Formats: sequence, structure tokens, C-alpha cells
Amino acid sequence: MSLQLTGIHHLTAITANAPRNLHFYTKVLGLRLVKKTVNQDDTSAYHLFYADGEATPGTDLTFFDWPIGRERRGTHSIARTSLRVGSQESLGWWKQYLASEGIVTGETADVGGYKSLDFEDPEGQRLRLVSDGGKGGSHPWAKSPVPAEHQIRGLGPIVISVPDITNTEAVLTGVMNMRKVRDYASPDGEGQVHVFEMGAGGPAAELHVAVQPGLAPARQGAGAVHHVAFRAPDEETLHQWTGRLAEFRLPSSGEVERYYFRSLYFREPNGILFEIATDGPGFTADEPLETLGESLALPPFLEAKRASIEAGLKPLK
Repeated sequence: MSLQLTGIHHLTAITANAPRNLHFYTKVLGLRLVKKTVNQDDTSAYHLFYADGEATPGTDLTFFDWPIGRERRGTHSIARTSLRVGSQESLGWWKQYLASEGIVTGETADVGGYKSLDFEDPEGQRLRLVSDGGKGGSHPWAKSPVPAEHQIRGLGPIVISVPDITNTEAVLTGVMNMRKVRDYASPDGEGQVHVFEMGAGGPAAELHVAVQPGLAPARQGAGAVHHVAFRAPDEETLHQWTGRLAEFRLPSSGEVERYYFRSLYFREPNGILFEIATDGPGFTADEPLETLGESLALPPFLEAKRASIEAGLKPLK
């Protein structure tokens, strides 16, 4: 069998207001803060990880906290992040609940093969709840304000926008071994969306590529997505991916030790940053599951700088 990615690992976005971000994703969306750490390449910035109750790979939505202006939307970008819920009934619950929290939503609609509900966070981060029909495991968080049966179960399809799919498709199918399975009209009327799946497929393992040549290039800022990561089960598989990118002469970062997982970064032909990350060792590498996210966690190579790092961070509450 050919080398396979097994799904979406995590997605990292940008906030310019970490306290408000923390409130929205934990107190409104009901996700668990599973790691409060810093950007390992810029230790002046928080890196906040939100996930399900057990910090399962494939459920992480993460944010860098950078003091910058709003993004300029456009192509050459990651345009929308889907979050899975268990049923169409849950979508109805969420529509009412978000309205009660002052969040404007679209109507529940069929998008790309899934019942979906679109909305945005307070900084304009574009989100979509999709029903996965309750397939696969779920790990609710006991302290979530959202009832267990309606909680977000993990990441769903990620939508990227490109002006021309030709070279992107060649990388997705020829290098990353994804399979093109269907297409649909973009709900905003801006072009056609092509669906690529990996591993066993399904909503936790799809990348949706919107072809939108009429849009200007995006400029990253608050409300934008920085990169999307795909799952590799273990380090040995990651080594194989490193070799595969080299074989196709696709420039990459080489393997990077992130402590909670090991990563490999590269850009697809339209400049969007991709990452391949291992499922382990996970967020319990330095904290017990019961108290994840309660204190500032630093990987061992930053621990000696803890005092100066903490002094440079603003309080989250």
C-alpha cells in the first residue's frame, strides 16, 4: 500500500487578542484548552491549543497570538475551517445556541456532501460546523458548557483557495497520495471546489480546494489561518514522508522536534503552508491529562528561559 496520510492533524490560526480568543473557544464553543505554551520560533507569542476532552490527534485547533491587524481575505490561503459535530440535530442546537451568544450564522445547508452551518469568531475566523453522522469515536470534555451530545468532535474538512489547481492537484495526488473524489459549487458563488481525501476518507480526512482565480491574494493577519497539518501515525512514517518530499525535490523544513509531536513543513505550489505531524507523543508528555492547559507548559529546550518568557507574556485572564 502506498504511503498514506491518515487525516487532518491540527490547524493553526492567528489571533490578536488571546484573552478574547480563550473565552470564545472554551466558554462559547466549549473546547478544552489542552496546552498553554508559546510559539517555539517566537517565544513572545502564546501558542494556545484547543481540543476535545482527551486532546486527541485530529481535534486540535491552535492559535498564535500576534499583535497584528485583520487579514485581507483572498486566494493563496486557507479559507475555512470545519469542526465536526455528531448529527444534524446538533447543528440545529448550535444555530440556536450561537444566536443566543450573539453570533451570526448562515442557514443549515448541504455543502460538499455534509450538512453544515457557517459562522465566524469575533475576529472573522471563518468556521463551519459539519455533521459527521456520529461516525468514529468522541471524547467529550466534562467541564464544557456545551452538552456532551452536541460537543465539537474534532476537525472536519479544511477549505483552501487557489487561483489555479493544476500544480496543487499534482502535489496532492502525485506526492501526498490523496485521492480526488468529487467536486461542488462553492457556496459563496466563487468557483468550483474539488474534494481530496486521504487515508480512510470521510470528513476528518478531506481537503477541499476552491479554485478562485478572480480573487486577489490574501494577506495574513488576525482571523487568518497560518497552516494546516496532516496526520502521520508515527516517527517512522514521518521519516518516509521526509524522503518522499526529497525524492520529488519539494523544498521542506526538514524534520522539526515540537516535543508534543514531530513535524515537517513545506509549501504547496500556490504558497499555502502544509505540515505533516506525528500523532504522538501528545500533550500528556509533560502534564497529566486531568490538568492539561492549566499552567504555562514549555518544552525542555525552553525551560531554562521560563522566567524571561513568562515576563514577556500578557495575562490571559
